[in-house]
Amino acid sequence: MSRFAQRRDRLRKVLRSAGLPALLVSQEKNVTYLTGFSGEASWLLLSKNDAVILSDGRFIEQLQRECPDLDAEIRLPPTQLPDLVQRIVSKGQWSQVAFEADEMTFSTHAVLKSQCPEQDWVPSQGIVESLREVKDTEELAAIRRAIDVAERAFNVVRASLLGSQTEKDVADALDYQIRRFGGSGCCFEPIVGVGANGALPHYRAGDVRLGASPFVLIDWGARVAGYVSDLTRVLVTGRIPPKLERLYGVVLTAQLRAIEQIRPGALLEDIDAAARSVIEKAGWGASFTHGLGHGIGLAVHEAPRLAVRQKRALKAGMVITIEPGIYLPGWGGIRIEDDVLVTRNGHEVLTSVPKSFDACVVPMG
Repeated sequence: MSRFAQRRDRLRKVLRSAGLPALLVSQEKNVTYLTGFSGEASWLLLSKNDAVILSDGRFIEQLQRECPDLDAEIRLPPTQLPDLVQRIVSKGQWSQVAFEADEMTFSTHAVLKSQCPEQDWVPSQGIVESLREVKDTEELAAIRRAIDVAERAFNVVRASLLGSQTEKDVADALDYQIRRFGGSGCCFEPIVGVGANGALPHYRAGDVRLGASPFVLIDWGARVAGYVSDLTRVLVTGRIPPKLERLYGVVLTAQLRAIEQIRPGALLEDIDAAARSVIEKAGWGASFTHGLGHGIGLAVHEAPRLAVRQKRALKAGMVITIEPGIYLPGWGGIRIEDDVLVTRNGHEVLTSVPKSFDACVVPMG
């Protein structure tokens, strides 16, 4: 039995416990997780005894290669995916069909209700995502490769920084090096924020040159075999501002404090609090404006979420980011981010880019 078939069987157990006879999976990463199919615009209809992938003529051969153990229904113009659903649901005679409420549009839901009036369409949230939280051996191997590629790419780019380079130059160089080392590219548009631009946690790299400020924040990640990595470092490229060194020390202490607490059973909100309390005691609590971290896997941001009022517990096999930050508008931002595996007895920091302050000082040409 393939690992994808095993995942579908685990999902069936969840559906059985919830009293749901079938689930329509429309979220792209969830379809990939359950089938191995890497294409797009396709759904999976799963029931007690069947699993059918619904796709279109572009992917006939790809489906045969990537998921040969699955039945496939292929739509040809003018047929639409809801038409295929109606055909299968009418055969299945299910009284209820669950759907992914966070993914499906209101208009698509209306079409399904219209075409399948005898079924009760039940909104569901996070069913497949909860299975994705704990990674298996192959997933962990892919994440490790994504981290290795990201780190190798960063080391090359870091060693060749020039004051004349723009933020976008650095972002583009990271993507190129990731592809050069075997990745399929950056898993998100790299954040390269020079000076004050680093105060925007999701800043988009622009035309500011590295030489315009003595420090730069770089947030990047690679995608390898469908899985991702996510890291952030601050590099000091000029004369060291004393304020930068002080604040960097606070953020690094906060990150290390949180990582120390990671183990199975630890509450998500407690890990967040371990870092947040360090920053608050230093007087910068209002400048830490986001949650401490999130899961990574097929997506850059997936469950679980480490933040205030997140009372769920960590489980062995989860891979999470730990990324505290301090952001001061008009001055800049400091964020340090690593990817951490929750192990049976504690944790393993998977990322290895040096993060002591001295290691972040980069002589620049």
